[in-house]
Amino acid sequence: MPKDLAKVQKKIHKKKGSTTSLHENSRDAQRLRRAGARSDKLEKLATARGKALQPYLRRISFFQSAAKEAAEPFTLESMQALIEIYLERDSTELFTLQSERRPGRPTSTKEDTLKQRTQAEAKEYNSGYWMPDMEDANTLENLKNWNEQWTSLGTLKYVRITREGTKHPSSFPPKGKS
Repeated sequence: MPKDLAKVQKKIHKKKGSTTSLHENSRDAQRLRRAGARSDKLEKLATARGKALQPYLRRISFFQSAAKEAAEPFTLESMQALIEIYLERDSTELFTLQSERRPGRPTSTKEDTLKQRTQAEAKEYNSGYWMPDMEDANTLENLKNWNEQWTSLGTLKYVRITREGTKHPSSFPPKGKS
């Protein structure tokens, strides 16, 4: 039995012919409602997943732009410097928001989200920042040619780099402390 909305509509149209009127509680109307609800649910899940993956795509896009300028693989120190640059990307906007706020006023929602994101990324950097392994020449070349799609990120090797300078292999997609 088809579950996709388009398939259900097609099957009902074949069965009923050109008549498009259905009784409110008929089996076909119920199938249409279930299929419509399922397609709405899947659409919501897809948008939520896409929204959850955006920070990782932005991060790898930043490292891709740095990789395009590089002629040779990075060292651990240069990768740490790139991470530091990436972590400081919102500091000017955060400073502007703090300076524009009048004394005694509560922080804005945007300022709160920027602070939370900065703190979460700093905490991740302390325990191991997830990024492509830019010391590996093959990964660096694949990163330069990346088409900015989540599905094509599986071809890269990943590492976790800590603030102290340790490097651990990681997996894709990022999970906890993989």
